[in-house]
Amino acid sequence: MIEEPGRIKRLPHDKHGRPVPWFVAWIDGKPDFRIVKPGAAPVAWGMKLCWTCGVLFTRQERRAFVVGPMCGVNRVSSEPPSHAECATYSARVCPFLTTPRMTRRDRHLPPDVSDPAGTMIRRNPGVALVWVTRYNSPSMQRLPDGVLFDIGEPEWVEWYCQGRQATRSEVLASIESGLPELVSICDGDPLQLAALEAQRVTAMRLVPA
Repeated sequence: MIEEPGRIKRLPHDKHGRPVPWFVAWIDGKPDFRIVKPGAAPVAWGMKLCWTCGVLFTRQERRAFVVGPMCGVNRVSSEPPSHAECATYSARVCPFLTTPRMTRRDRHLPPDVSDPAGTMIRRNPGVALVWVTRYNSPSMQRLPDGVLFDIGEPEWVEWYCQGRQATRSEVLASIESGLPELVSICDGDPLQLAALEAQRVTAMRLVPA
């Protein structure tokens, strides 16, 4: 049992007592945790709202992203930032993030639901990375299929697995199993592969001792 942060407590809760994040779409009066409500990402970014609780960031408050290890390599996320405490809470309690064997449930999705911008890696990484950065470090870029966020330079990171702090071996296993996905995106381009290797080396400095 992990106590909900104050701003999380204000969220509506589902029939199981779980808080429903601000970004979740409601279908026929019920939250569908798989679906982001239309336009939520640019709205949250433009209005400086926490992605998780929907409450405004205070002036110069740090931003935190909940991402997989591969996003820690290429420093890109399809979701905008949250408050640091909201991000840590999500990494510790989200069923998908805390259950490595859980897969994405794509059956019976509404026909108009689409993947987020960029190239989505559909696997469960098994490890969640909370990436905390200065308020002015992240940036947003618009793509033909949506928006992506440059998560910036971290002030600190937190690694979680199954709701607890992740071990070094768990983090390394997740990185090693996910890198082939990023390599395939490079499509054999030598310059892209070299850039990816440089990103990997940088990311390895953030792996827990």
